[in-house]
Amino acid sequence: MNMRVKSRLLAAGASISLLALSACGQDAGASAEADGPTVTIDHAQGSTAVPVNPQTVYTFDLGVLDSMEALGLEADGVPEAEFPQSLAKYEDAKYTKIGSMKEPDFEAISAGDPDLIIISGRTAGSYEELSKIAPTVDLSVDTTKPLESFTEQTQNLGRIFDAEDRVNAKLDAIDTQIEDTKAQAADAGKGLVIMTSGGEVTAYGSNSRFGLVHDVLGVPTAAEVKAEGAHGESVSFEYVKETNPDLLFMVDRDTAMGTEAAAASAVLDNDLVKSTKAARNDKIIALDSSSWYLVGYGLNNLPKMIDAVATAL
Repeated sequence: MNMRVKSRLLAAGASISLLALSACGQDAGASAEADGPTVTIDHAQGSTAVPVNPQTVYTFDLGVLDSMEALGLEADGVPEAEFPQSLAKYEDAKYTKIGSMKEPDFEAISAGDPDLIIISGRTAGSYEELSKIAPTVDLSVDTTKPLESFTEQTQNLGRIFDAEDRVNAKLDAIDTQIEDTKAQAADAGKGLVIMTSGGEVTAYGSNSRFGLVHDVLGVPTAAEVKAEGAHGESVSFEYVKETNPDLLFMVDRDTAMGTEAAAASAVLDNDLVKSTKAARNDKIIALDSSSWYLVGYGLNNLPKMIDAVATAL
């Protein structure tokens, strides 16, 4: 039970035994309700009552963190991560470190007594355990309907933080940017999105983590990529040559994760890739790896992602 609830009960003259009984009977949702007004949030793993304008917020999702920054808000707890420059302030020790981007530190989270925990795909499996600590919502973006899902999840943030007008204004601006980019994409040729990691190459198509290029911005696909979701399809340089895209978008995972490996440009510096239309027409586009791989859908970051594609068209 958090200290605000305890102080109110003590001020009312509650006995120690009653206070202990109350604490034993409360779950995270009840605690949130006791603190003030709540809002019910429908999310990827159910519905959760969360406090409006929660005081202590922990988030594992850098896209959500990016959106909070866009709204003039701060998180109190964040994972240990390779933060991009736009979020570099969260490296400071004053922000509670709550585990890695995949593995929560349950002891640190419990000790911090958060009012709200926000998770997404990388920590989705920890939802039930985190919900025992505090109200928890899974604001993952659904790659099968990315723009619709991002809109819904961002509007949820607006409801939680009483910032719906600001959220909708930013979403309207993004919609306009998307429509302008789609108009350019219609005649720009076919595109292929690849990610390099440890010298290996993976391709991504529609309904994937980088499906923004095709599903939202309208760049036609140069090939039907078999795999979907986070992992993509492992491909060879021969595959890139045979696909022969007009536009080749590349993400360097090693740079995003801060690991020692060959840069994407060096990996692709071979005759097979150089033979593609994309190479011959100077249309190999190095996407910002932190922006695309680590942060993704956020109110500040998404316009940057869209602009990167628009500039290449």
